[in-house]
Amino acid sequence: MGCVKLTFFMQYTFLSQLAFSSSLPHLCPEDQALALLQFKNLFTIDSHASDYCYDISTGQVIQSYPRTLLWNKSTNCCSWDGVHCDEMTGQVIELDLRCSQLRGKFHSNSSLFQLFNLKRLDLSHNDFTGSLISPKFGEFSSLMHLDLSSSRFTGIIPSEICHLYKLHVLRFSDQYGLSVGPHNFELLLKNLTQLRELNLNSVNISSTIPLNFSSYLTNLQLLYTELHGVLPERVFHLSNLEYLDLSKSPQLTVTFPTTKWNSSASLMRLYLNSVNFTGSIPESFSHLTSLLNLDMGYSNLSGTIPKPLWNLTNIESLNLGDNHLEGPISQFSIFEKLKDLSLRNNNFDGQLEFLSFNRSWMQLESLEISSNYLTGPIPSIVSGLQNLRALFLSSNNLNGTIPSWIFSLPSLVGLDLSSNTFSGKIQEFKSKTFYAVILNQNKLEGPIPKSLLNQQVRQDTILVELDQEEEDSPMISWQEVLMGYGCGLVIGLSVIYIMLSTHYPAWLSRIDLKLEHIITTRMKKHKKKYYAEMGCVKLVSFMLYPFFGQLAFSSSLPHLCPEDQALALLQFKHMSYPRTLLWNKSTDCCSWDGIHYDEMTGQVIELDLCCSQLQGKFHSNSSLFQLSNIIPSEISHLSKLHVLRISGLYELSLGLHNFELLLKNLTQLRELNLDYVNISSTIPLNFSTYLKTLSLLDTQLRGVLSERVFHLSDLESLDLSENPQLTVRFPTTKWNSSASLMKLYLYDVNITGRIPESFSHLTSLHELYMGYTNLSGPIPKPLWNLTHIESLFLDHNHLEGPISQFSRFEKLKKLSLGNNNFDGRLKFLSFIRSWAQLEWLVLSSNSLTGPIPSTVSGLQNLKQLYLSSNYLNGTIRSWIFSLPSLRGFKSKTLYDVSLRQNKLEGPIPKVPQVTIPVELDKEEEEDSPMISWQAVLMGYGCGLVIGLSLIYIMLSTQYPTWFSRLVVQLEHRITTRLKKHQEKILVCNRQDSCLQSC
Repeated sequence: MGCVKLTFFMQYTFLSQLAFSSSLPHLCPEDQALALLQFKNLFTIDSHASDYCYDISTGQVIQSYPRTLLWNKSTNCCSWDGVHCDEMTGQVIELDLRCSQLRGKFHSNSSLFQLFNLKRLDLSHNDFTGSLISPKFGEFSSLMHLDLSSSRFTGIIPSEICHLYKLHVLRFSDQYGLSVGPHNFELLLKNLTQLRELNLNSVNISSTIPLNFSSYLTNLQLLYTELHGVLPERVFHLSNLEYLDLSKSPQLTVTFPTTKWNSSASLMRLYLNSVNFTGSIPESFSHLTSLLNLDMGYSNLSGTIPKPLWNLTNIESLNLGDNHLEGPISQFSIFEKLKDLSLRNNNFDGQLEFLSFNRSWMQLESLEISSNYLTGPIPSIVSGLQNLRALFLSSNNLNGTIPSWIFSLPSLVGLDLSSNTFSGKIQEFKSKTFYAVILNQNKLEGPIPKSLLNQQVRQDTILVELDQEEEDSPMISWQEVLMGYGCGLVIGLSVIYIMLSTHYPAWLSRIDLKLEHIITTRMKKHKKKYYAEMGCVKLVSFMLYPFFGQLAFSSSLPHLCPEDQALALLQFKHMSYPRTLLWNKSTDCCSWDGIHYDEMTGQVIELDLCCSQLQGKFHSNSSLFQLSNIIPSEISHLSKLHVLRISGLYELSLGLHNFELLLKNLTQLRELNLDYVNISSTIPLNFSTYLKTLSLLDTQLRGVLSERVFHLSDLESLDLSENPQLTVRFPTTKWNSSASLMKLYLYDVNITGRIPESFSHLTSLHELYMGYTNLSGPIPKPLWNLTHIESLFLDHNHLEGPISQFSRFEKLKKLSLGNNNFDGRLKFLSFIRSWAQLEWLVLSSNSLTGPIPSTVSGLQNLKQLYLSSNYLNGTIRSWIFSLPSLRGFKSKTLYDVSLRQNKLEGPIPKVPQVTIPVELDKEEEEDSPMISWQAVLMGYGCGLVIGLSLIYIMLSTQYPTWFSRLVVQLEHRITTRLKKHQEKILVCNRQDSCLQSC
């Protein structure tokens, strides 16, 4: 036995020495090592290429690092990080390069395709911007796992992927430039019969859901994929299904099976947010006993909470928000494992008594029941919510005092009780790490608790929103109301007299409707107005009504439908009969038999010549086609087009679904400008990848903006402003347009969520307009990295806190932070020596305090200074009016200095040779009144004489058509200006030179 041991020992020692010999060949074949090194050398290492990495299965954040950095010829490639070899053959069978900080072009003939034996390939969370997915991926015949998620591939997923018949996992998620070709979804799945997981989140599929899913499928994720049609019920009958996410496809109709689902025992996560749910929740739902997460927000649910849901006793996360559910809230105590509950934006009523009986909610972390019709007080005795981190009960009818148990929650980080009628004092909070406390629009009193003032600074700075007293600056001036009432009464009686005398002609009705529409729209849109511009609307109304009232007596009215449309109809008439018999030039074509017009524009929109005994040949170039205001789809045939501009045409529109069709073949397009064209649809996904300028200002866009727009790699200018029905969410990953984007206009759109960290990469951005976008809290941190910014507009939002750090913007020319909730002193103006180019400074309508720092005198290029409606105090200094750009030495033309509604003292300094349109408080303007009644009377006298003269000329000459066109053009200019310039404060928006307001 000893001899055997000795022999074994000698052999072991020999083999061990042999293993360290440097002359041994690599365990993986040399050609595969060379292929991997060639692949490595095609890419650069960039930490930003893998900004946000996470495990797609667990959601856990992964730390990125350069896995290929230490790859070299001197070591066995099977020992390289991310490389795994077959233990028997040495062949490379797995390559895991996720989050490896790789940046560069992934070529279709990459050396990677020489690794024929690969079974697992993970290239997720890298940056292959602009690269296409090569059809050669379909040649990995042994591949079982393919993950290309979040790697910025573009183009169409090749159908050759379907050759990977051994595939268990296929992930192409978060590729905003990626799509599935027409009818290719079904083809893609054709041979993938072994598939366990399919993740195509954010890939543009734009088709119905096929029926040929693998029976082994456990995980199906199709979030943000533009699915449409009806979801086949057999999807719910996939017997191994554990995870199903079809959210954010509003054109997808979902109906649940009424019989027990084959997936009842296995399904744990079901996400159907923002789909079109029809029917009721069937009894079969009660069998989903394994379900942990259920999200059915924005899914058209109505009535009381469906009874089958009460059987989901293992539920941990339940979202039924943004529906039409109603009735009292009860029975939720049966969900003992519940962690997150959202019932926001429904019609629930009753009281919160159920909170008193939920001692079993030991794990609850988030409770959101905002925007309902709940009444009564919050129960004073509630136990079992010690793990609660977020409590949102805003916008209800709750009252009473805030109970002490809320202040005692140790883990609370978010609290929103705003827009109720709570009273009493705010107690000290036990929690030390808040990110938001919102208690405004209540009847609370007393000081702010020290526990809020001494909060530990979190990464997302604390937001505290409380009510503010506004006694010093009332919004309503009763003197102005009485003056307006008197004028309105006189004008109203005059208009009624005219209507009764002239039977209120249709054309005057349309003008009335237009003016009413403009005024009411603006009143809805702007709760706080600048009186000057509304004064213009009132003045226009006052001038137009008497003018058109006199005009009503004229025997020959102007054509209200456009003259070219009237002429086109008359040319068409010559081929027809009776219905057209009385058509003639002397009457308004909108009154002709069979003609229907738009009440707002006067455009012909309907032509009914049914049974008109028309006879003759209908020519292909008939004048009838001149009535079209629709952009023809034939524009899409211009496949070589680089620039397409059809902006400023207010009566022009795109037919339903024609936006996507218009872009169909415009693959070379660099610039698209459709400003003011009525699109009235969602934004399509088929923009040219070469697009540099996209301008869709005031085009009636709606729906959710696809994130892939921000990933157009050449994009330099994006304008989607004045589309309030358009919802915008920014990508959380680095945008493909980060390096190129210079101008971003998102004024008056609906921005949801926070400004993500990806915003900080927009280092080329020069102009950013994000007014009227519902931003709240402190100024988002990512904005501080925009060091090249020249124009920054964040006005009319809910931003708050002190103003600081702006001195880092050395190139800033225009800064507008008006109409927010900023507070504190103007200390930041003491550090603005770097603002050599600043021309605009707008801080109006905030809660700023203290004096105006003398350092403002160093802003030698300042042309606009708005500090009105704050709590500034101190003496008005003469240097404010001595700044050279404010004085305009060359032109003697001055811009606005607005200091009104503050607590400033002292007389207005006298500046020779210059007249300044300064706005101050009433106490400060006695010596220089804003309204000169002598000038008003002089102007009224001149206008009256000219108006009477014009009326006499019109009555004598039967109202010449040139004057008709002049009136129409004048009215068009007025409404256009009111539409484009929403506030006096923005009359200089996006222009280098300022315009005078009304």
